[in-house]
Amino acid sequence: MNIDIVYDTVCPWCYIGKRRFEQALALRPHLSPTVRWRPFLLNPGMPEGGVDRNTYLIQKFGGEQRARTIYGAICTVGRSVDIDFAFERIARTANSVNSHRFVLHAAENDRVDSAVEALFFAYFVSGRDIGKVSELVEIGTRLGLDATDLERYLTGDEDVRLVYEEHARAHRLGVNGVPSFVFDGRVAIAGAHDPAVLARVLDAAAQEGADRGADAQPT
Repeated sequence: MNIDIVYDTVCPWCYIGKRRFEQALALRPHLSPTVRWRPFLLNPGMPEGGVDRNTYLIQKFGGEQRARTIYGAICTVGRSVDIDFAFERIARTANSVNSHRFVLHAAENDRVDSAVEALFFAYFVSGRDIGKVSELVEIGTRLGLDATDLERYLTGDEDVRLVYEEHARAHRLGVNGVPSFVFDGRVAIAGAHDPAVLARVLDAAAQEGADRGADAQPT
């Protein structure tokens, strides 16, 4: 089974969705899917250097008070999956293109899952600017990635176009919000659902795959 997770690195619900998806997989230990992380841009017009966090909150939510209410609810959900969100530490809302490229590079070096987790933790718990090359290189070095190769990659333009193409592809497939989970290109579910719900979708996708396999057998 192939599972595409469409996500953005600056989306707190994607972090929650990742943890819940991992819990769902633990409920179905007989399944060993191949997981692919697909870039999505919640803020495709974000300046390269990101924007001041307070400015962003005013533009997105109309003010800090409404943002605090919304993020307070997210913090409550986060604690249920062992995430200690610290939104107050975020000084700038990052442009996520480079962080998506970071994940693509990590995938080429068999570090994709740890890279996604490290980015979420760096941004939402430590308040680091994951749009900055220097921050990404430091994070990558801790994951065992070669710092020189990573910096060369991130300071160039390799895979920039691919990130935007993946974003456009997601919209063509009808994905307008993240996280979204696509199972074998057929069964899809959007949102950071409870593990039990995701586990049932895993069952449905596995059954559909089995049925397709049976139909393909010669009679």
